[in-house]
Amino acid sequence: MRRNASLVLLGCAVFFAALSPLLRWYAFPRLARIPPNQYQDMVLEAKDATLLDYGTMRAKKVSKVTIVQTLKGNVEAAEKIEKSAGRPVVVWDGLSYLQDPDGKMISRIPERYIFDAHSQDPVHATGESVDGDPVKRDGIEFKWPFLTQKRDYEYFDAQTRTTNPIHYKGTQTFRGLKVYYFEQTIPWTKVLMPKTMPVQGITPESVAKTGTTRWYSTVRKFWVEPVTGAPVYGEEFHKEELRGGTLLGGRAKVTAFAGDVKMREDYIEHTVALVKHNRTLVLLMTSYLPWGFLALGLLLLALSLYLEARGRRPEGPAHTQATETEPVSA
Repeated sequence: MRRNASLVLLGCAVFFAALSPLLRWYAFPRLARIPPNQYQDMVLEAKDATLLDYGTMRAKKVSKVTIVQTLKGNVEAAEKIEKSAGRPVVVWDGLSYLQDPDGKMISRIPERYIFDAHSQDPVHATGESVDGDPVKRDGIEFKWPFLTQKRDYEYFDAQTRTTNPIHYKGTQTFRGLKVYYFEQTIPWTKVLMPKTMPVQGITPESVAKTGTTRWYSTVRKFWVEPVTGAPVYGEEFHKEELRGGTLLGGRAKVTAFAGDVKMREDYIEHTVALVKHNRTLVLLMTSYLPWGFLALGLLLLALSLYLEARGRRPEGPAHTQATETEPVSA
Protein backbone atom coordinates (compact mmCIF):
# COMPACT_ATOMS: atom_id res chain seq x y z
CA MET A 1 0.00 0.00 0.00
CA ARG A 2 2.85 2.37 0.82
CA ARG A 3 4.38 1.82 -2.61
CA ASN A 4 1.07 2.55 -4.38
CA ALA A 5 0.61 5.70 -2.33
CA SER A 6 4.15 6.90 -3.10
CA LEU A 7 3.57 6.41 -6.84
CA VAL A 8 0.33 8.42 -6.68
CA LEU A 9 2.10 11.21 -4.78
CA LEU A 10 4.96 11.16 -7.30
CA GLY A 11 2.50 11.56 -10.17
CA CYS A 12 0.81 14.49 -8.41
CA ALA A 13 4.22 16.06 -7.72
CA VAL A 14 5.15 15.90 -11.40
CA PHE A 15 1.74 17.32 -12.39
CA PHE A 16 1.95 20.38 -10.13
CA ALA A 17 5.63 20.99 -10.92
CA ALA A 18 4.82 20.97 -14.65
CA LEU A 19 1.72 23.14 -14.12
CA SER A 20 3.77 25.91 -12.48
CA PRO A 21 5.74 27.12 -15.58
CA LEU A 22 2.81 26.21 -17.84
CA LEU A 23 0.54 28.64 -16.01
CA ARG A 24 3.14 31.42 -16.01
CA TRP A 25 4.54 31.15 -19.53
CA TYR A 26 1.67 29.60 -21.51
CA ALA A 27 -1.63 30.43 -19.82
CA PHE A 28 -0.77 33.97 -18.67
CA PRO A 29 -0.13 35.46 -22.15
CA ARG A 30 -3.38 33.91 -23.36
CA LEU A 31 -5.60 34.77 -20.39
CA ALA A 32 -4.30 38.21 -19.34
CA ARG A 33 -5.87 40.36 -22.03
CA ILE A 34 -7.73 43.63 -22.30
CA PRO A 35 -11.36 42.71 -23.01
CA PRO A 36 -12.45 43.87 -26.48
CA ASN A 37 -15.69 45.39 -25.16
CA GLN A 38 -14.14 47.43 -22.35
CA TYR A 39 -15.54 50.88 -21.73
CA GLN A 40 -13.94 53.46 -19.49
CA ASP A 41 -14.15 57.17 -18.95
CA MET A 42 -12.02 59.66 -17.10
CA VAL A 43 -12.60 63.25 -16.00
CA LEU A 44 -9.63 65.59 -15.64
CA GLU A 45 -9.58 69.21 -14.58
CA ALA A 46 -7.24 72.15 -15.02
CA LYS A 47 -8.06 74.66 -12.29
CA ASP A 48 -7.15 78.35 -12.63
CA ALA A 49 -6.34 77.78 -16.28
CA THR A 50 -5.71 80.23 -19.10
CA LEU A 51 -8.09 80.01 -22.06
CA LEU A 52 -8.52 81.87 -25.32
CA ASP A 53 -11.69 83.91 -25.76
CA TYR A 54 -12.41 83.51 -29.47
CA GLY A 55 -14.75 86.52 -29.39
CA THR A 56 -11.96 88.94 -28.48
CA MET A 57 -9.00 86.71 -29.43
CA ARG A 58 -7.55 87.45 -25.99
CA ALA A 59 -6.38 84.99 -23.33
CA LYS A 60 -8.19 85.10 -20.00
CA LYS A 61 -8.10 83.30 -16.67
CA VAL A 62 -10.92 80.84 -15.98
CA SER A 63 -11.81 78.85 -12.87
CA LYS A 64 -11.29 75.51 -14.59
CA VAL A 65 -11.21 73.61 -17.85
CA THR A 66 -12.69 70.11 -17.85
CA ILE A 67 -11.43 67.29 -20.06
CA VAL A 68 -13.61 64.20 -20.46
CA GLN A 69 -11.82 61.21 -21.98
CA THR A 70 -13.72 58.12 -23.06
CA LEU A 71 -12.42 54.82 -24.44
CA LYS A 72 -14.97 52.42 -25.88
CA GLY A 73 -14.08 48.96 -27.15
CA ASN A 74 -15.29 48.30 -30.70
CA VAL A 75 -15.87 44.54 -30.77
CA GLU A 76 -17.00 44.35 -34.40
CA ALA A 77 -13.94 46.21 -35.68
CA ALA A 78 -11.63 44.11 -33.48
CA GLU A 79 -13.03 40.84 -34.86
CA LYS A 80 -12.42 41.98 -38.45
CA ILE A 81 -8.84 43.04 -37.76
CA GLU A 82 -8.06 39.82 -35.84
CA LYS A 83 -8.71 37.75 -38.97
CA SER A 84 -5.87 39.42 -40.85
CA ALA A 85 -3.61 40.15 -37.87
CA GLY A 86 -3.68 36.56 -36.62
CA ARG A 87 -3.74 37.61 -32.97
CA PRO A 88 -6.27 39.03 -30.50
CA VAL A 89 -6.57 42.80 -30.82
CA VAL A 90 -8.50 45.56 -29.13
CA VAL A 91 -9.94 48.58 -30.91
CA TRP A 92 -10.58 51.59 -28.72
CA ASP A 93 -12.69 54.43 -30.10
CA GLY A 94 -11.61 57.35 -27.95
CA LEU A 95 -12.80 60.91 -27.52
CA SER A 96 -11.16 63.84 -25.73
CA TYR A 97 -13.76 66.51 -25.04
CA LEU A 98 -12.68 69.87 -23.58
CA GLN A 99 -15.18 72.32 -22.10
CA ASP A 100 -15.02 75.68 -20.34
CA PRO A 101 -16.52 76.50 -16.90
CA ASP A 102 -19.91 77.13 -18.52
CA GLY A 103 -19.93 73.69 -20.15
CA LYS A 104 -19.31 75.05 -23.65
CA MET A 105 -17.13 72.99 -25.96
CA ILE A 106 -13.53 74.07 -26.52
CA SER A 107 -12.56 71.14 -28.72
CA ARG A 108 -13.41 67.50 -29.35
CA ILE A 109 -10.83 65.12 -30.80
CA PRO A 110 -11.85 61.55 -31.70
CA GLU A 111 -9.23 58.83 -31.93
CA ARG A 112 -9.04 55.16 -32.90
CA TYR A 113 -6.33 53.14 -31.18
CA ILE A 114 -5.67 49.52 -32.27
CA PHE A 115 -3.37 47.35 -30.18
CA ASP A 116 -2.46 43.79 -29.13
CA ALA A 117 -4.77 42.60 -26.36
CA HIS A 118 -1.91 41.23 -24.21
CA SER A 119 1.29 43.12 -25.03
CA GLN A 120 -0.35 46.51 -25.82
CA ASP A 121 1.87 46.79 -28.90
CA PRO A 122 0.19 48.85 -31.66
CA VAL A 123 -1.44 46.92 -34.49
CA HIS A 124 -1.51 48.82 -37.77
CA ALA A 125 -4.79 48.51 -39.62
CA THR A 126 -7.26 50.60 -41.59
CA GLY A 127 -9.04 53.04 -39.30
CA GLU A 128 -6.09 53.86 -37.03
CA SER A 129 -6.49 57.63 -36.69
CA VAL A 130 -6.44 60.85 -34.68
CA ASP A 131 -9.11 63.49 -35.37
CA GLY A 132 -9.96 61.70 -38.60
CA ASP A 133 -6.39 61.72 -39.91
CA PRO A 134 -4.73 58.34 -40.56
CA VAL A 135 -1.75 57.67 -38.31
CA LYS A 136 0.71 54.84 -37.80
CA ARG A 137 1.58 54.57 -34.14
CA ASP A 138 4.81 53.32 -32.69
CA GLY A 139 4.94 52.69 -28.97
CA ILE A 140 2.21 52.54 -26.37
CA GLU A 141 -0.65 54.89 -25.54
CA PHE A 142 -3.00 55.06 -22.55
CA LYS A 143 -1.75 51.79 -20.98
CA TRP A 144 1.60 50.17 -20.23
CA PRO A 145 2.22 46.41 -20.76
CA PHE A 146 1.45 43.87 -18.08
CA LEU A 147 4.50 43.47 -15.79
CA THR A 148 5.87 46.91 -16.62
CA GLN A 149 9.64 47.17 -16.38
CA LYS A 150 11.81 49.88 -14.80
CA ARG A 151 12.88 51.37 -18.12
CA ASP A 152 11.95 53.99 -20.68
CA TYR A 153 9.13 53.26 -23.13
CA GLU A 154 8.10 54.75 -26.46
CA TYR A 155 4.86 56.70 -26.02
CA PHE A 156 2.62 58.11 -28.76
CA ASP A 157 1.57 61.76 -28.54
CA ALA A 158 -1.76 62.37 -30.25
CA GLN A 159 -1.26 66.12 -30.67
CA THR A 160 2.01 65.91 -32.61
CA ARG A 161 1.24 62.45 -34.09
CA THR A 162 4.76 61.43 -33.10
CA THR A 163 6.32 58.85 -30.79
CA ASN A 164 8.82 59.95 -28.16
CA PRO A 165 10.47 58.33 -25.13
CA ILE A 166 8.66 58.48 -21.81
CA HIS A 167 11.24 58.11 -19.07
CA TYR A 168 11.16 55.95 -15.96
CA LYS A 169 11.95 58.29 -13.06
CA GLY A 170 11.70 56.00 -10.03
CA THR A 171 9.46 53.91 -7.79
CA GLN A 172 6.96 55.59 -5.47
CA THR A 173 3.95 54.73 -3.32
CA PHE A 174 0.53 56.06 -4.35
CA ARG A 175 -2.59 55.38 -2.25
CA GLY A 176 -1.03 52.21 -0.83
CA LEU A 177 0.19 50.89 -4.20
CA LYS A 178 3.76 50.58 -5.39
CA VAL A 179 3.92 52.51 -8.67
CA TYR A 180 6.48 53.45 -11.29
CA TYR A 181 6.68 57.14 -12.13
CA PHE A 182 7.13 58.08 -15.81
CA GLU A 183 7.59 61.50 -17.36
CA GLN A 184 7.65 62.80 -20.93
CA THR A 185 8.37 66.30 -22.20
CA ILE A 186 7.15 67.41 -25.61
CA PRO A 187 8.92 70.64 -26.66
CA TRP A 188 7.11 73.38 -28.53
CA THR A 189 5.89 71.77 -31.76
CA LYS A 190 3.71 73.07 -34.58
CA VAL A 191 0.52 70.96 -34.66
CA LEU A 192 -2.70 70.77 -36.64
CA MET A 193 -5.80 72.75 -35.78
CA PRO A 194 -8.66 70.64 -34.33
CA LYS A 195 -11.24 69.91 -37.00
CA THR A 196 -14.04 70.84 -34.60
CA MET A 197 -13.59 74.45 -33.49
CA PRO A 198 -15.45 76.19 -30.62
CA VAL A 199 -16.84 78.99 -32.82
CA GLN A 200 -19.25 78.25 -35.64
CA GLY A 201 -17.87 79.24 -39.01
CA ILE A 202 -14.22 78.94 -38.01
CA THR A 203 -12.52 75.94 -39.60
CA PRO A 204 -8.91 74.76 -39.81
CA GLU A 205 -8.95 75.83 -43.46
CA SER A 206 -10.14 79.37 -42.71
CA VAL A 207 -7.53 79.76 -39.95
CA ALA A 208 -4.80 78.50 -42.29
CA LYS A 209 -5.67 81.23 -44.80
CA THR A 210 -4.86 83.87 -42.17
CA GLY A 211 -1.37 82.45 -41.70
CA THR A 212 -1.98 81.72 -38.01
CA THR A 213 -0.50 78.46 -36.73
CA ARG A 214 -1.06 76.38 -33.60
CA TRP A 215 1.79 75.30 -31.32
CA TYR A 216 1.78 72.86 -28.43
CA SER A 217 4.02 71.75 -25.57
CA THR A 218 3.42 69.51 -22.58
CA VAL A 219 5.01 67.76 -19.63
CA ARG A 220 3.21 64.43 -19.23
CA LYS A 221 3.37 62.45 -15.97
CA PHE A 222 2.04 58.99 -15.17
CA TRP A 223 2.07 56.87 -12.03
CA VAL A 224 1.78 53.27 -13.28
CA GLU A 225 0.99 50.14 -11.25
CA PRO A 226 3.60 47.74 -12.71
CA VAL A 227 1.77 44.39 -12.38
CA THR A 228 -1.26 45.46 -14.43
CA GLY A 229 0.48 48.23 -16.39
CA ALA A 230 -2.44 50.54 -15.60
CA PRO A 231 -1.89 54.21 -14.75
CA VAL A 232 -3.51 54.98 -11.38
CA TYR A 233 -2.90 58.70 -11.71
CA GLY A 234 -1.94 61.12 -14.44
CA GLU A 235 -1.04 64.78 -14.67
CA GLU A 236 -0.11 67.01 -17.58
CA PHE A 237 1.10 70.60 -17.72
CA HIS A 238 -0.43 71.49 -21.08
CA LYS A 239 0.25 74.62 -23.13
CA GLU A 240 -1.12 75.71 -26.53
CA GLU A 241 -0.49 78.91 -28.46
CA LEU A 242 -1.66 80.52 -31.67
CA ARG A 243 1.20 82.26 -33.47
CA GLY A 244 1.48 84.82 -36.24
CA GLY A 245 -0.92 85.63 -39.04
CA THR A 246 -3.63 88.26 -39.40
CA LEU A 247 -6.01 86.48 -37.01
CA LEU A 248 -4.04 87.81 -34.02
CA GLY A 249 -4.16 91.44 -35.14
CA GLY A 250 -0.43 91.88 -35.43
CA ARG A 251 0.49 90.07 -32.21
CA ALA A 252 3.22 87.43 -32.37
CA LYS A 253 1.34 84.90 -30.25
CA VAL A 254 -1.53 84.34 -27.85
CA THR A 255 -2.16 81.56 -25.33
CA ALA A 256 -4.98 79.28 -26.48
CA PHE A 257 -4.91 77.04 -23.40
CA ALA A 258 -2.55 76.59 -20.48
CA GLY A 259 -3.17 74.61 -17.35
CA ASP A 260 -2.08 71.85 -14.98
CA VAL A 261 -4.43 69.02 -15.92
CA LYS A 262 -5.12 66.51 -13.12
CA MET A 263 -7.45 63.55 -12.59
CA ARG A 264 -10.55 64.36 -10.56
CA GLU A 265 -10.56 62.85 -7.06
CA ASP A 266 -13.57 60.54 -7.52
CA TYR A 267 -11.96 59.02 -10.62
CA ILE A 268 -8.68 58.53 -8.75
CA GLU A 269 -10.49 56.52 -6.05
CA HIS A 270 -12.35 54.42 -8.61
CA THR A 271 -9.19 53.75 -10.64
CA VAL A 272 -7.12 52.73 -7.61
CA ALA A 273 -9.83 50.30 -6.41
CA LEU A 274 -10.14 48.74 -9.88
CA VAL A 275 -6.37 48.38 -10.30
CA LYS A 276 -6.02 46.75 -6.87
CA HIS A 277 -8.61 44.15 -7.88
CA ASN A 278 -7.03 43.45 -11.27
CA ARG A 279 -3.56 43.34 -9.69
CA THR A 280 -4.62 40.37 -7.55
CA LEU A 281 -5.90 38.51 -10.62
CA VAL A 282 -2.65 39.05 -12.53
CA LEU A 283 -0.54 38.02 -9.52
CA LEU A 284 -2.53 34.78 -9.28
CA MET A 285 -1.30 33.81 -12.75
CA THR A 286 2.23 35.19 -12.53
CA SER A 287 3.23 34.59 -8.91
CA TYR A 288 0.82 33.14 -6.37
CA LEU A 289 -0.33 30.04 -8.27
CA PRO A 290 2.94 29.22 -10.11
CA TRP A 291 5.03 29.42 -6.93
CA GLY A 292 2.30 27.70 -4.92
CA PHE A 293 2.09 24.81 -7.39
CA LEU A 294 5.89 24.48 -7.43
CA ALA A 295 6.05 24.38 -3.62
CA LEU A 296 3.20 21.85 -3.54
CA GLY A 297 4.98 19.69 -6.12
CA LEU A 298 8.20 19.66 -4.06
CA LEU A 299 6.25 18.81 -0.91
CA LEU A 300 4.49 15.91 -2.62
CA LEU A 301 7.80 14.69 -4.04
CA ALA A 302 9.38 14.70 -0.58
CA LEU A 303 6.41 12.82 0.85
CA SER A 304 6.54 10.30 -2.00
CA LEU A 305 10.25 9.62 -1.40
CA TYR A 306 9.64 9.26 2.32
CA LEU A 307 6.91 6.65 1.81
CA GLU A 308 9.05 4.84 -0.78
CA ALA A 309 11.97 4.72 1.64
CA ARG A 310 9.79 3.34 4.41
CA GLY A 311 8.36 0.72 2.07
CA ARG A 312 11.86 -0.53 1.17
CA ARG A 313 13.10 -0.72 4.80
CA PRO A 314 13.91 -4.41 5.70
CA GLU A 315 11.74 -6.13 8.31
CA GLY A 316 13.34 -6.99 11.69
CA PRO A 317 13.95 -10.72 12.69
CA ALA A 318 10.83 -12.59 13.60
CA HIS A 319 10.32 -13.01 17.34
CA THR A 320 10.57 -16.67 18.30
CA GLN A 321 9.60 -18.03 21.71
CA ALA A 322 12.19 -20.37 23.32
CA THR A 323 10.81 -23.87 24.02
CA GLU A 324 11.86 -25.86 27.04
CA THR A 325 13.95 -28.95 26.12
CA GLU A 326 12.58 -32.17 27.66
CA PRO A 327 15.10 -34.54 29.22
CA VAL A 328 15.85 -37.63 27.19
CA SER A 329 15.43 -40.77 29.21
CA ALA A 330 18.18 -43.29 29.04
